[in-house]
Amino acid sequence: MQVRSLPVLQNWDCHSCGDCCRSYAVPATAEERRRIEGQGWESLPEFQGVPYFVKRGGEFYLNHRADGGCVFLGADNLCRIHGKFGSAAKPLACRIYPFLLVPAGDHWNLGLRLACPSATENKGRALSAQLGDAREYAAFFESTTSKGALEAPPPPLQGSQAVSWSDVGRIATAFSKLLADEDGPFERRWRKILFIVMMLRKATFDGGGDPKKAVTGGKLSELLHVLGLAAEDEEPASATEVKRPGWAGRTVFRQLVAVFSRKDHGAEKGTAQRGPVSRFMSAVKFASARGRVPKVHAALPDAATFAAGEIPLGALSDTTVSLLVRWHRMKIESLQFCGAPNFGLSVWEGIESLALTFPAAMWLARVLVAGGKTPDAAVTQAVRMVDDNFGFNPLLGSVRQKFALRLIANRGDLPRLVAWYGRVDDE
Repeated sequence: MQVRSLPVLQNWDCHSCGDCCRSYAVPATAEERRRIEGQGWESLPEFQGVPYFVKRGGEFYLNHRADGGCVFLGADNLCRIHGKFGSAAKPLACRIYPFLLVPAGDHWNLGLRLACPSATENKGRALSAQLGDAREYAAFFESTTSKGALEAPPPPLQGSQAVSWSDVGRIATAFSKLLADEDGPFERRWRKILFIVMMLRKATFDGGGDPKKAVTGGKLSELLHVLGLAAEDEEPASATEVKRPGWAGRTVFRQLVAVFSRKDHGAEKGTAQRGPVSRFMSAVKFASARGRVPKVHAALPDAATFAAGEIPLGALSDTTVSLLVRWHRMKIESLQFCGAPNFGLSVWEGIESLALTFPAAMWLARVLVAGGKTPDAAVTQAVRMVDDNFGFNPLLGSVRQKFALRLIANRGDLPRLVAWYGRVDDE
């Protein structure tokens, strides 16, 4: 199928930082293991007695050394397999990262994970220049994935309500344009989208079985435009005019933040993630919001308190605001926010889950500022932490976490959280 890059201005090239080689447990298929085992690494002294793979939960992964790096990561931060045998000799997970290929009907959407520092900083060539590699990966997926998975219907809007892939694309385009609109702070752009979603949850799109009354195609685009104008009138201009989220909403929100920020493996694994008792105590502390923030990720400062998460950031640079816009527009346009890429969430639920990543990142940024980072550096780090988990941490796909998301949305706390933690000063 065709691979389409996104209109969002997003660049990337590998700059050999080695972060991915230290942070991830990379799965290796039987074929990949045979290929690597046949490359002759046992003849080198540094590989004597060193297993190439470890087995966990019935799956095999590339082994890591004591310093956290992959056994094939060289002192120059370059992959030794790649250097000696080329990219195709590596496991597919290594080759494709940080690209994302999202099936969208008759084509693939090309996205990017901003957990990668080069992606966060927008360094390298435009994604449109990467289509050759992306087509190669897409062809591999098509050869190994059942036809039914590739021809799956679009995710429902909610419940049994569904529209075509092209109409899901119309919704994504409309929301992406709202996020790109520079008239107003970024948090208000999200509040406008959430207002539209709230209104669309009440709508019926199939026309009661009458095709002439169905809200699709141009009618859907017109409805989205009208609701955008209504949102402009209804949503307060300033975050300070929005009611503070309730106690219950903030308590549930912190539990979700704990999942968005955690790192369970690799060099960035937090000390609070060392065992089940530590993880349980971390959950208790995030619920009570007392004392110090548990170090669920190595980047979190040692002495930061929950009180720091309630102190607004200073002004952000245009570059950092651009990062936030680019991050969320890319998730929306690639359709990573719903369906299979996001634990089977419907379109409206997926938009709400993506909206939640904004206050989660801003809360984390406040905590990171308390540890000495500048607001801009803190937001950049927070985006990497949250995007590392979004759509990938299986806890976010659990019944409990999905219920937590619905609870926040049903109580009306989601736009309040966006406004409360999206403030950048005390005005």
